[in-house]
Amino acid sequence: MDRTVVLKCGGSTVDELSGDFFESLHELISHGHRVVIVHGGGPAINAALKSMNVQTEFIGGQRKTTKQVLDVAEMVLAGQINKQLVRALQQHGFKAAGIAGCDGGTLTGEHLNEQELGHVGQITAVDDHLIETLLKGGYIPVIAPLAKTKDHGTLNVNADTAAAAVASALGANQLLFVTDVEGIMKEQVVIQHTTPDEIAEMIGTGIISGGMIPKVQAAIKSLSQTLKEVMIVSGKRKFASEASIFGTKITAGKEAALK
Repeated sequence: MDRTVVLKCGGSTVDELSGDFFESLHELISHGHRVVIVHGGGPAINAALKSMNVQTEFIGGQRKTTKQVLDVAEMVLAGQINKQLVRALQQHGFKAAGIAGCDGGTLTGEHLNEQELGHVGQITAVDDHLIETLLKGGYIPVIAPLAKTKDHGTLNVNADTAAAAVASALGANQLLFVTDVEGIMKEQVVIQHTTPDEIAEMIGTGIISGGMIPKVQAAIKSLSQTLKEVMIVSGKRKFASEASIFGTKITAGKEAALK
């Protein structure tokens, strides 16, 4: 049976994906893995809003998404970033198809807090039919984190939670958070396996710091009864060879590690 791997690429990571990254995707597919990519686009959205003189603000780490901000976010996510990533995949020999989560009813959501955050959503349902259709056709689905509401409005969704929802719906074996480093590092060595309790300790002692903190927190939030393993991997270096994936594996406990 094919194994499914979902990769979440942050908006800043898309610009820095290396040839080794795409070679790793070839490795995964050649060993029977089905690959799905969910991407973000925060930096590009910021740049577009600035160029258009559209004011934006963050509340509790979430971008307040007015209708004007939503229009820009949709343009950047479903247009610029999505097609940039599809083009890169095609240039490296893959069949790839870009969709927004609202296409085909793939992601359905509801407002997280419409009064405070505007058109920011949380995912309530995933319909995997379109994704499965693309996978069966030999395509890598590339998904922008936009969801539709029941009345066919559009919502801006956090890419981390979108990737986790897609991974769970597909029964994915792993969710990979693609970053600019090889994993969680301790004394310049990659930690191969860790748990939420150990991560909390490493944040407290400063082993995990800076931009890695939100990455590992997002990874931990993604763990569920259906998704028991997530990994932090590099988009700049090769992260897969043969049937092995290199990086930091995160599971609820050491006993939860997949065999």
